[in-house]
Amino acid sequence: MVRIVLVQGDITAEAADAIVNAANSSLLGGGGVDGAIHRKGGPEILAACQDLRRSHYGKGLATGQAVATTAGRLPARHVIHTVGPVWSREEDRSELLASCYRASLRIADELGDRTVAFPAISTGIYGWPIDDGARIAVRTVRATPTDVEEVRFVLFDAPAYAAFEAAAGERDVP
Repeated sequence: MVRIVLVQGDITAEAADAIVNAANSSLLGGGGVDGAIHRKGGPEILAACQDLRRSHYGKGLATGQAVATTAGRLPARHVIHTVGPVWSREEDRSELLASCYRASLRIADELGDRTVAFPAISTGIYGWPIDDGARIAVRTVRATPTDVEEVRFVLFDAPAYAAFEAAAGERDVP
């Protein structure tokens, strides 16, 4: 069973086999976590993303999917880029958010990564309520068969940490 660790801090400073990027579908950088990873990781990440766009993802990466690149100058072997859904009051997109975590763990398994650092996907500019995002993240990681030994949720601030701490404390609650 995967060990879940919570950290309040900067995901770009995490030493892990893989750091997950809450990317936009273009894979070419943006704001929030995505921008920070591209800035600190250096031009190698952007170049790898541009190669992906030219070869396999001409129209961009679909929501809920994941793909890996070099980690550039980050203290990791890989960056796993995943595109979270924008939160909606009218449409339940929970399965797309869960898919981000499952797809990222699948990629980590394919790469042989054993430690993975995740941000709180979709809870920033994409507007997903942090409590619900935390619940979906923790439950999905716990329910996903994986060879990853440690998942680190790296949370930007105290409210996000508290939400993930509450979600991690829930065991088998629907």
